[in-house]
Amino acid sequence: MRITVFGTGYVGLVQGTVLAEVGHDVLCVDVDRAKVEGLKAGRIPIYEPGLEDMVKKNHAEGRLSFTTDAAEGVAHGRIVFIAVGTPPDEDGSADLRYVLTVAATIAEHMAEPKVVVNKSTVPVGTADKVRARLAEGLAARSSGLGFDVVSNPEFLKEGAAVADCMRPDRIVIGTSDPESEELLREVYAPFSRNHDKLIVMDVRSAELTKYAANCMLATKISFMNEIASLAERLGADVEMVRRGIGSDQRIGYHFIYPGAGYGGSCFPKDVKALIATAREVGFEPMLMQAVEDRNDAQKSVLVEKIRRHYGEDLTGRTFALWGLAFKPQTDDMREAASRVVMEALWEAGARVQAFDPEAMEEAQRIYGDREDLVLCGTKEAALKGADALVVITEWQAFRAPDFDLIRERLAAPVVFDGRNLYEPARMARKGFAYYGIGRGLAEPPAWARDAASKPSAA
Repeated sequence: MRITVFGTGYVGLVQGTVLAEVGHDVLCVDVDRAKVEGLKAGRIPIYEPGLEDMVKKNHAEGRLSFTTDAAEGVAHGRIVFIAVGTPPDEDGSADLRYVLTVAATIAEHMAEPKVVVNKSTVPVGTADKVRARLAEGLAARSSGLGFDVVSNPEFLKEGAAVADCMRPDRIVIGTSDPESEELLREVYAPFSRNHDKLIVMDVRSAELTKYAANCMLATKISFMNEIASLAERLGADVEMVRRGIGSDQRIGYHFIYPGAGYGGSCFPKDVKALIATAREVGFEPMLMQAVEDRNDAQKSVLVEKIRRHYGEDLTGRTFALWGLAFKPQTDDMREAASRVVMEALWEAGARVQAFDPEAMEEAQRIYGDREDLVLCGTKEAALKGADALVVITEWQAFRAPDFDLIRERLAAPVVFDGRNLYEPARMARKGFAYYGIGRGLAEPPAWARDAASKPSAA
């Protein structure tokens, strides 16, 4: 099937590439000429495991093409996916300008009936707006061409997006048109061979399903972070609590790991958007607001622990930071806890020596050259002379480090662990002052209290 995808961002590029991988003829359209030329040359603008090889292979074999020519894109596909960004507006609502611009472009250039598929994460009612924009554009041309607008939300995890596309848990299709449903069934047939993964529903329900799914997962994270804060004050260990409740099949272990807060391009934006949507219809989303508030507060938890250890003034202090991306297997720093932590440390007068396996270029792009930020080539280099180690992202490379080397490189053996990668008892035996999330508020050893009064020379 000939398919067009407008947008070569995270969702559009992954979805388009995977559709080409199973045999469809896919043309991806983007307004960014440099990005399109880079993709033609095999340069991938995002880090996603497995994506680069798949793009190069399918482009070389002629199933995946890239263009900036919108008219060519509209002419190519019987089905046209809209997969452009929907960034949060000032009030938290989703900004639909790019989605509606694509709709207008399709109406301007279409010369045959089209099925337009909203793949972007959009609020309930967006399909109606896209339909209206298409109808308006066609009327301006005095064209009676038919079309349908379908909702087909993505459920991709950054770091596992290719696998999620190739082996989806479910494929949600929002349409009331039998012909559109049949076309989408043909598109996704290669992904439903073992059993039918398509869930067909009305358009508005499909649009809400996407937000409901992400907000449910965000709620689990914020709930566990709240329990972690309570555990600290009650002298309990939240890791024991997590195991205890996760064993209940009604709860499960997924998304109940306490940490430094969720980030990325989806959860923060989607929670804000659902809050805004609720308020637009006169409903106060108390639970969703609490989820967002807890997450905002959680991103500062590590900074609070650092200040309790060293005091409010961190002038002259240097901190080794392991992890810049909001999660492993990505270079995405949008809404990342690392940004909140670094910016708070800088404001308090501290320096940061940071390492991340994939997000170094992104950090350089965001912050540029600063005297108080050193981007190090290895995790070991980041430790040299620092007052303490701060772990932000749970990369595999950080899970089993050489603790003797950490002790040797740091000015004093102090670790602030934002992902509970290490066991407190083991850290204590090795002589570390160790601060996790929800693992008690035990007093640091006497040597750590003494060392806290003397900045390192890093």
